[in-house]
Amino acid sequence: MADLIVNGGNPLSGTVTPSGNKNSVLPLLCASLLTDAPVMLLNVPAITDVEKLVTFFQKQGSRIAWDKGAGTMTINHATFDAGRLGGELPSGMRSSVLLFAPLLQRMKKITIPANAKGCSLGIRELDPHLEILEKLGARISHHGELTMRLTGGFRGARHWPDYMSVTATENFIMAAAVAEGTSTLINAASEPHVQDLCTALGAMGAEISGIGTSKLTVEGVARLRGGTFRINTDYHEVVTFLALGAITGGEVKVKQSLPHHFDLITRAFEKLGVVVEHKGDTAVVRRGQKLKIEAPFTTNLLPKIEAAPWPYFPVDLLPCMIALAVRAQGAIQFWNKVYEGGFTWMSELSKFGAHVVVSDPHRIIVFGDRPLRPTTVDAPYIIRAAVGLYMVAASIPGRSVVKNADTIKRAHPNFVENLRHLGAEVEWK
Repeated sequence: MADLIVNGGNPLSGTVTPSGNKNSVLPLLCASLLTDAPVMLLNVPAITDVEKLVTFFQKQGSRIAWDKGAGTMTINHATFDAGRLGGELPSGMRSSVLLFAPLLQRMKKITIPANAKGCSLGIRELDPHLEILEKLGARISHHGELTMRLTGGFRGARHWPDYMSVTATENFIMAAAVAEGTSTLINAASEPHVQDLCTALGAMGAEISGIGTSKLTVEGVARLRGGTFRINTDYHEVVTFLALGAITGGEVKVKQSLPHHFDLITRAFEKLGVVVEHKGDTAVVRRGQKLKIEAPFTTNLLPKIEAAPWPYFPVDLLPCMIALAVRAQGAIQFWNKVYEGGFTWMSELSKFGAHVVVSDPHRIIVFGDRPLRPTTVDAPYIIRAAVGLYMVAASIPGRSVVKNADTIKRAHPNFVENLRHLGAEVEWK
């Protein structure tokens, strides 16, 4: 485990180009198993979760050429040997569940230990994935281990899950793309990375309608072709660097910012007194903005930022907003409508002197602009929570330590390098 050593109090300023989206590249890597034709990916981030998937594929005999410097990867699964798979999927990454549909399509039977039950954000159930695979023709059994069988291939079906799950939606899309007949998913997730997977599979020959909505219809095809696809910018990283500029009083410009995804995100920044400008595909936070929580028209209610499945404010970005709120004048409520463990790191935030009231597992109130001090904190195994702790440390003059922060590397391949480019005094240790 690695720690971040932070000498804070300096305004961060400059221009950053963010990396490719972790949440786009991982499902697309898994979807590449659906074809034996070569697939080439551009703007691939050099992150640990990608490393784990590449290693997994290579162990099964797939040929992968990855130029990390150029961010390009060529994948060929024509030599994938199902007989090599011993049951273990890549460990330490919840997105291993995205292998279920493509492995089942390729192997017809997979057996894995039934131990992937949860993570630091709370219980992450497998049931939505298994329900979708069963609907589309798989047979599931679990007696100490999880066995999935597919006779022939997937068959088209209609399904309406309890809630919008990103990874379950992606498993549905991958299975339905090669199923016999028509499949419909109502209550589908519609996040930008789900849209990216749909668009890429469409270019590979899949027939998908309703992209970007909560209802997806997929006409299955017998075979998918290969292709070349560019991984879109990680909008989480765009927000992270804009928020770092705002919390330290600097001026940060972020290129390739995907402004069409930012209407609600920009509004959330405004609630904390931060104006984000969009000039073409560049987002800008100007120097010296005064962090002040915007009072709502209904003055007897607290202002709030609610996070839920897209097109709500993204849950994964709440830590960046919470860090800004710690520095802002006023009080604001944050409501995480997805994860019951999303606020478990508030005790670490309070070590800086932050005043946070945990109302229940899903809601907190931040009372901002309290005196803060540098300190040592322990980051949970939550990427953006570790980022949020770093943000607060960077805003406080003096030396702070964010311990066990290398979970950040799961999504930000050049985090410290980009920070130093902006003028930060920070290092891994």
